Amino acid sequence: MNERLQDYLVFDQVTKRFGGLTVVEAPFNLVVPRGQFVVFLGPSGCGKTTLMRMVGGLDEATTGTIRLEGSPVGPPDERRGMVFQSYSSFPWLTVLQNIAFGMRYRRDLSPKAKASRARHYLDLVGLSDFGDAYPSRISGGMRQRVAIARTLAAGSDVLLMDEPFGALDAQRREQLQIELRRIQSEEMKTVLFVTHDVEEAIFLADRIIVFSSRPARIIDDIDVTAELGSDRNLELRDSEVFFRRRADILRTVRSTLTLV
Repeated sequence: MNERLQDYLVFDQVTKRFGGLTVVEAPFNLVVPRGQFVVFLGPSGCGKTTLMRMVGGLDEATTGTIRLEGSPVGPPDERRGMVFQSYSSFPWLTVLQNIAFGMRYRRDLSPKAKASRARHYLDLVGLSDFGDAYPSRISGGMRQRVAIARTLAAGSDVLLMDEPFGALDAQRREQLQIELRRIQSEEMKTVLFVTHDVEEAIFLADRIIVFSSRPARIIDDIDVTAELGSDRNLELRDSEVFFRRRADILRTVRSTLTLV
């Protein structure tokens, strides 16, 4: 892999403070190659989401820099698509229009292609019968699916996802996990994904970053692909190597609860 791809997303000596509270401890350094699926795993409130928000341009580092392809990240733009825990939708647009809204800056797609792409992701998240409905008429979990579909349809280079599947039922969650892996692999998406679910982390990740309790610092950096390979299917969850890795990570995560 050439140097440009290897140093695609770089956290360089990053810290973050809110008032007198240190959320991200210096020096926080992390290099994410282009096309890698990285899962952030750690205790609640340890700073995982704060780091992701800084990549998305919603927060600024107190010190240090975050660079994307060599340039410091700025305000949110179409290159970085975000799906966070709280679903977001535009109440005056239908479900299908909400999904299509994610492509408003795409000049490389014709109106017909955008409509087709919006319909594809509507079907993918299981909302085929609700394209003409307004967000006020669907459940919170369904609105979260709309937000996921909008981000995927937008075709962003970097996907920032904070527990996006938490409100979904188990079957839909598994379906979207598989589809997200496929999209990430085929389209060389770079993904930062926050979850508290160790099994989800192992199934999705090329690499898992395990955080300490706040302030955030890395206590483990796990190359999942080296152990499990890049092809993921539901049978993998029943394998011995999967359960062994799960047990190892759970021990590490539990150990963070005793750290100051």
